[in-house]
Amino acid sequence: MQLIDGKATSQAVKLEIAEAVQRLTASGMKKPHLAAVLVGNDGGSETYVAAKIKACEEVGFNSSLIRFNADVSEEELLNCVHQLNNDADVDGFIVQLPLPKHISEEKVTEVIDPRKDVDGFHPQNLGRMITGAPAFVSATPQGIMELIKRYQIDTRGKHVVVIGRSNIVGRPMSILLSLKGNPGDATVTVCHSRTANLKELCLQADIIIAALGIPGFLKADMVKEGAVVIDVGTTRVNAPGTKSGWRLKGDVDFDAVAPKCSFITPVPGGVGPMTIVSLLLNTLKAAQKEVYQ
Repeated sequence: MQLIDGKATSQAVKLEIAEAVQRLTASGMKKPHLAAVLVGNDGGSETYVAAKIKACEEVGFNSSLIRFNADVSEEELLNCVHQLNNDADVDGFIVQLPLPKHISEEKVTEVIDPRKDVDGFHPQNLGRMITGAPAFVSATPQGIMELIKRYQIDTRGKHVVVIGRSNIVGRPMSILLSLKGNPGDATVTVCHSRTANLKELCLQADIIIAALGIPGFLKADMVKEGAVVIDVGTTRVNAPGTKSGWRLKGDVDFDAVAPKCSFITPVPGGVGPMTIVSLLLNTLKAAQKEVYQ
């Protein structure tokens, strides 16, 4: 069993990005600029956005954070998005989700300029991804693809089972792995809460991607010997005696499943670190006009 170390991989990618930024500035171009819009004071969102800003500093990006109270009007938030769309200094930006219930996430996402949509949530980027055209791919799926590539995990002709059908992870993963290329060329089955024979399908899988948000869901008797398991779950569970009072737990029963695997990602330290670094990669692409010429 080999552990897929997302933390070490993300550090390697950050070094590559930092070198690319140095080449950009040496050629007279400006530093890439990532902006983040944060609404309210959700603890998870605060932590995530702070990590993004820190990562920007590490690779030499400029970054900015725009804050709004939770009672901000939808109109005011949309105006902010329009301003960022038209700000020539900002290469890419994100509106941190979730948003308060009185604001339509769909409406906000659709008014973001696709050329600056480094979260990869805009329908235009999703459409381009489906056809295999250059696109900003949402950060978690892109991070998983990068791990698969760097650990030289062969996906060609393999049976991949994706557990979860969200637009942020499950669906994009199923599309990316079924596209022509490497990684890619896989036969993909998407499973969800209504799947009747989930255990049977998982036992057929060469690669399992668990992204449903239920701690410890994937058990050892659902995984065949030699399978690759990618755990996307990051649920906070109570952990009395720890400093924070909680710890992160993945969707995989790691201790029981790991001995059966050829490769497996831990939680934390697997997919998570790659999510932020993928956002940086998208911002670099936006600055270099690699996706939209």
